Amino acid sequence: MFVTALLLSLLSIYVVDILLLFLFAMNIIYLMILSSKHFHKSALPDVSEPKTYPVFTVQLPLFNEQYVAERIIKGAIDIDYPKDKLEIQVLDDSTDETLTISQKCVDEYRKAGYNIKLIHRTKRTGQKGGALREALDKAEGDFIVIYDSDFIPAKNIVRDTLPYFLNDSKTGMVQTRWGHINSTYSILTRAQAVAIDTHFMVDQIARYGEGLFFNFNGTAGVWRKECIYDAGNWQDDTLTEDMDLSYRAKLKGWKFHYVKDIENPAELPVQVNAYKSQQFRWAKGSLQTAIKISKQVLSSKASLKQKFQAIMHMTYYSVHPLLVLNVLFILPALVIARKIWENYTFSINAFLVTMCLMLITPFICAYSQIKLYPDWKRRLKWIPALMLAGTGIAVNNSKAFFEAVIRKPSEFIRTPKLGIEKKKEKWTGKKYSMPFSLLMAIELLLVLYLISTIVYAVHIKIFLIIPFLAFYTVAFGYIFTLGVIQGIQSMRT
Repeated sequence: MFVTALLLSLLSIYVVDILLLFLFAMNIIYLMILSSKHFHKSALPDVSEPKTYPVFTVQLPLFNEQYVAERIIKGAIDIDYPKDKLEIQVLDDSTDETLTISQKCVDEYRKAGYNIKLIHRTKRTGQKGGALREALDKAEGDFIVIYDSDFIPAKNIVRDTLPYFLNDSKTGMVQTRWGHINSTYSILTRAQAVAIDTHFMVDQIARYGEGLFFNFNGTAGVWRKECIYDAGNWQDDTLTEDMDLSYRAKLKGWKFHYVKDIENPAELPVQVNAYKSQQFRWAKGSLQTAIKISKQVLSSKASLKQKFQAIMHMTYYSVHPLLVLNVLFILPALVIARKIWENYTFSINAFLVTMCLMLITPFICAYSQIKLYPDWKRRLKWIPALMLAGTGIAVNNSKAFFEAVIRKPSEFIRTPKLGIEKKKEKWTGKKYSMPFSLLMAIELLLVLYLISTIVYAVHIKIFLIIPFLAFYTVAFGYIFTLGVIQGIQSMRT
């Protein structure tokens, strides 16, 4: 009796896991429906040309970015706005050659008549959030444009976002869309491009259009300075200072806008460990924000739908530990089902449900490509790459999830930018490359575990689940193998 109860308890955990994955999957479908409904909402407001242009401050936070520092500074200079109304702050906390490059660029552009300044801190207190907070007090502009170093700013970002601020004094932030500089570089960059497109064409449009909570994405957006101060300024107790400030500002009643038609090309990480580092920061930071902000959201005057979607938004990265748990429980579920139900009906149905959930990702991604690109048919072949990378990264993001839950502090680790724009350019031999990760051992063990599960499924003749298990095996195997190959390449240079 005890053994049976224990087995049923384990099976219950597996069912709950599937149901939670199902909830997240259904919510993505719901957001896609909302995105379609509100697709054209981000049209510019009808505001006449201002008689007097307000001052905008462009902030460029840098830290050891020698390959892209000159590119981002030049991109800020090229923004189309009256020169005397545009201030540029280069917030360079670098400890390497980047600082020399930044100083040279700043000196040259200042001599050419641009209002550009270099702000360097010898102590990197608060990392990026701290740099933005300290520079804000020195900013001349009433509006703050923020760009990370891997971006090329849209030339029209100031002129085309200004009407939103002039039209409504309660507009606190305008977010614009990310594009891609090097999306065709590799399978990994193609996967990232599809994921980012899906976020900006589904999630952001849906949340903005429906009046739900959504956030500044850390770059390629414009803030009203008054809004930042009113919301409590930049804080550094989470790894996603952008999401944290966004929620605090929305809770204060500030309005946000998302403009999909302003595109800012960005460099995608070409190394898998750089991609992991970025994903780890986003995953852990969003869950840290959920822990910090959820109580305020739930006690606010927001509607029930807004509160529910806010929690789903901040906890989205919970999908990854749920995926890992799903993988780990497949073999026990098969054993338990075989012991309790001879016809395995329950386990087969559970696996079929899980496999159906996997089909949602390509469907949503295809929608984003169709909406965004005239040559969308050619781009659909990139979607399997996203499914591999998005699943294979689950171990990495599960670690981020559990660190957030136990409130383990961690340093803000920047994503290395290597200045890779063209397919033939090489990242090997450059600084900042990231070698092996200890998590790779867990990924390998998971691959071996899945192979064992496939063997057992064949043994008990449940063949329907083998494609599902094979996909997981390939996904974790892809991320592991790519990590090994690139790790070896890093060590050789």
